[in-house]
Amino acid sequence: MRALLVDHSAPAGLRLGEAPDPVPAPDEALVRVTATSLNPGEVTGVIPGSPDGAVPGWDAAGVVERAAADGSGPAPGTPVATLGLAGGWAELRAVRTDLLGVVPAEADLGAIATTPVAGLSALRALHRLGPVLGRRVLVTGATGGVGRYAVQLARRGGAHVVATTGDPDRHGDRLRALGAHEVVADPGELADPVHGVLDLVGGPQLVRAHGRLAARGTLVSVGRASGEPTAFPAGAFEGMGAHDRTIATFFLLDCPDLGPDLTWLAGQVHAGALDPNVTWRGSWRDADAALAALVERRLHGKAVLDLD
Repeated sequence: MRALLVDHSAPAGLRLGEAPDPVPAPDEALVRVTATSLNPGEVTGVIPGSPDGAVPGWDAAGVVERAAADGSGPAPGTPVATLGLAGGWAELRAVRTDLLGVVPAEADLGAIATTPVAGLSALRALHRLGPVLGRRVLVTGATGGVGRYAVQLARRGGAHVVATTGDPDRHGDRLRALGAHEVVADPGELADPVHGVLDLVGGPQLVRAHGRLAARGTLVSVGRASGEPTAFPAGAFEGMGAHDRTIATFFLLDCPDLGPDLTWLAGQVHAGALDPNVTWRGSWRDADAALAALVERRLHGKAVLDLD
């Protein structure tokens, strides 16, 4: 099969080449991939840390070529969204059936390919916050793939959504169109406390977001886009209400029942109820251009590669 292979001698660390077909385990379906979406963590972490010849890829959408031998999962010919630790950037992918979401017929599989990591991360983080109806929810780093899904989902849940972005003048209108009620550059600008935070930035911004939490509020740390250390000042956990705030983390692949969530997200994207925020789309032959845009932080939203 053809695949995007790690090649540290190539300019972007990848080349299009040949790899062995995957051999599915009994609980895995074999999926013929038609589109994949890129995530910053893959570009900045997975590619540099993988050996030559490895096939990365967390997100992929395609069609079931062969059903799982144990009888679980969808039948051949079913369009699906898939999630895994590797293997998404290839024509064929073996994936556990509990990490498959069934996609509506005639759906744009390129748009659906944005849902596994970005959509599920946003949805599961909001689940961790609990009911948000009538509550103020802050989404930091809201212009990325996870952030834009989080803004939309929090708004649909009835929250008053506050979004942060490094350039509110440039991105504010788009974030408001997605559902944000307020757009600011930094959590420190907020006059009123928030009941929940989905933090995608880490570092000092996480600290300032935590400082704006109301009593019994929760901050869910989802991403660390800043790459900066997170250091709380002395006294951050002292004083009235300061002892009754929660900081939570989670690992997506440890979450149960991801398949049904993927199915739901795919349906919402296909119906137009969720915007997949595809801001770069092209052939996987042009993957270098998408990778460069991610590394240089010129891409706000999702990059989709079509396997042509």
